[in-house]
Amino acid sequence: MVDALARNWWAIALRGVLAIIFGIVAVLLPAAALFALVIVFGAYSFVDGIFAVVASVRAAQAHERWLPLLLMGIAGILAGLITWFYPAITAIVLLYLIAIWAIVTGVLEIIAAVQLRRQIQGEWLWLLAGVISIIFGLFILWRPGAGALSVIWVIAVYAIAFGITLLGLAFRLRGHLTHRLATP
Repeated sequence: MVDALARNWWAIALRGVLAIIFGIVAVLLPAAALFALVIVFGAYSFVDGIFAVVASVRAAQAHERWLPLLLMGIAGILAGLITWFYPAITAIVLLYLIAIWAIVTGVLEIIAAVQLRRQIQGEWLWLLAGVISIIFGLFILWRPGAGALSVIWVIAVYAIAFGITLLGLAFRLRGHLTHRLATP
C-alpha cells in the first residue's frame, strides 16, 4: 500500500490543502460558512471520497492493501451525495452526518496507518489524522446543541489540523518515493 500511496502523494496533499482552505474560509466567514455548510461539506466529502477510491484502485492494481482506502472513499462519497441531494436537511441532522463520517473515516485511517507502520516512517501522522477525526466526531455527538456557529469554528479547527497532518503525510510519502527511486 505504501508504494501506491507514495506514487499518489499529491492526492493526499490535495486533500490536505482542500481541508485547510475549507477551515480558513469557515474561520473568516462563519455566518456565510454556516449558510453554505451543506454545499461545501457535500463537495468536500465527495471529492475526498473520490480521491480515496482512486487511491484504493491504484493500490489494488499494485496488489497492495486497498480495502480501508475504498471504505474511506465510499463513506466520503455517500456523505457527499446525501448532503447534496437533501440540502434542506436540518443543522442537527447534518451535524450528526458529519460526526458519523468523521468517526468512520477516523477509524479507517487508523487501520490504514497501522498497516503502514512497518513500511514507512511518519505513519503516525495518518494515525493522528484518524484520532483527530474520531475526537471531532465524538465532540459533535456529545454537544450537538452548542450552537451552529460554534460548531463551524470546531469544524474549521478540525479541517485545518486534519489538512496539516495530511500534508505532512503526503510529503513523507513523497520522500519515501524519492528515496525508493534513488535506491537501486
